[in-house]
Amino acid sequence: MNASAQQNVFVIHHPLVQHKLTLMRNKETSTSSFRRLMNEVSMLMAYEVTHDMAMQEIEIETPLERMKSRVIDGKKLVFVSILRAGNGILEGMLSVIPGARVGHIGLYRDPKTLGAVEYYCKMPQNMNQRDVIVIDPMLATGHTAVAAIERIKEFKPKSIKFVCLVSCPEGISAVHQIYPDVAIYTASIDRQLNEHAYIVPGLGDAGDRIFGTK
Repeated sequence: MNASAQQNVFVIHHPLVQHKLTLMRNKETSTSSFRRLMNEVSMLMAYEVTHDMAMQEIEIETPLERMKSRVIDGKKLVFVSILRAGNGILEGMLSVIPGARVGHIGLYRDPKTLGAVEYYCKMPQNMNQRDVIVIDPMLATGHTAVAAIERIKEFKPKSIKFVCLVSCPEGISAVHQIYPDVAIYTASIDRQLNEHAYIVPGLGDAGDRIFGTK
């Protein structure tokens, strides 16, 4: 994992992540393969994103003797999935950290204004004691990410990170103009947005490709 030229942006360059991302970009990749690859990439990205999680020592007994060893408290972590495409990342991350809590924010992009419109929000209790990882496959205009972060901050979590598979300079700038404290983790910073506000070269509409819809 390497920090990009922009502060608080981290690009995950691991060969397995990049390999699977390339397969996902291919327009010939089937829905089932795309979904499987998303799950695998999410697991790999989870390792990188949680590298700085707090740990504590507990006492255990091995087959040979008692010892003290370190563990994480997954219950203090919350994955917040931005519906619907965020759920494509959620399963893979939960397979790595099954003790994490899960929140959901339902947002859709208004086709005329490109602004984010909320239709659902459900968070775990005691958010002020938890670290949040927001997940969404794409960071395009940044409007959805900003709206999600704004909503989550109302719950006063200890920290917020944003994880996406593909991003672009416009989306990163939009988020960090308002929330420079939110670290962004991504597998790629693509070239730009096109006239329809899609990331190019990108991988198309992540939600449609995960769920086989148009």
